[in-house]
Amino acid sequence: MIDVQRLRVLRAVAEHGSFNRAAAALRLTPSAVSQQVAALERGLGTRVVERSTRGVTLTPAGRIMVGAAESVAAELAHAQRQVGELATGRTQLTVATFTSGGRLLLPGALAELTAAHPGTVVHVREYEPEDSLPLVRQGAVDLALAYHFDGPLPGRPGPEWAALMDDPLHVVLPRHHRLASRDTLDLAELAGEPWVLGCLKTEAYLRRHARQAGFAPDIRGTTTDYFFARSLVAAGLGVSLIPSVALAPEIPGLHTVPVGRSAPARHIGAATLGHPRARLQVTTLIRALRKQAEAWRERSAG
Repeated sequence: MIDVQRLRVLRAVAEHGSFNRAAAALRLTPSAVSQQVAALERGLGTRVVERSTRGVTLTPAGRIMVGAAESVAAELAHAQRQVGELATGRTQLTVATFTSGGRLLLPGALAELTAAHPGTVVHVREYEPEDSLPLVRQGAVDLALAYHFDGPLPGRPGPEWAALMDDPLHVVLPRHHRLASRDTLDLAELAGEPWVLGCLKTEAYLRRHARQAGFAPDIRGTTTDYFFARSLVAAGLGVSLIPSVALAPEIPGLHTVPVGRSAPARHIGAATLGHPRARLQVTTLIRALRKQAEAWRERSAG
């Protein structure tokens, strides 16, 4: 029989990419982590990890076992939640969200959820997608409001993805900028401009699109807050690329222009585990999030 603790250790090794970092996260010694993985390999009769000077990578068998580890963790979390609900008589729902999407979509959706299920106790946690999606896979949260760009979802496959809306990125300029009167802009027209980042993850995205447009961006400011980034643009530090849902509240002295050809966008959706006993509250919340997204599209079009 496979030891659940060994699966837990393997999952930590996969998450952190090394025995040392997994040991620190689990509060074990690297030797203990190595022994647990070796015991798992002996029991399976095959290797689950490949060790190198660059760290640890999963073998095909290892990826299967990590998927099993996450399923076991999700089942245990589900059972623990059910036992807790028996004790309190109230349904607990935990939602993870990134900041700008949560501000736009979540309040109205939660109001609809609690109106439909007034006994539900909702917990909201702020996480970026690379952190919230693993929590969905592990059963630690019931739903993650997340996004991805033009690639796949971050991390390993697992959560079911309910698409909600596309969130196009806009160029934000000082109001008196020479290009502020334009209806649309191509990134190539901004080749000589200094840039401010409102999210560190957008740097690789910006650089890729800028490379396609034939230039390397001169990045003058980096932040993790879109409002702060727009404030820096208003102060004249540079221009920025901001998702449309993060353009409110308005900051005086700025002008926003849509990107023309090949407009970059974030794809916003709700990730759930797709558990066969998924609760009605999760279904209700996804439906309410879709209504909020549709209302936002209608306001934007108007």
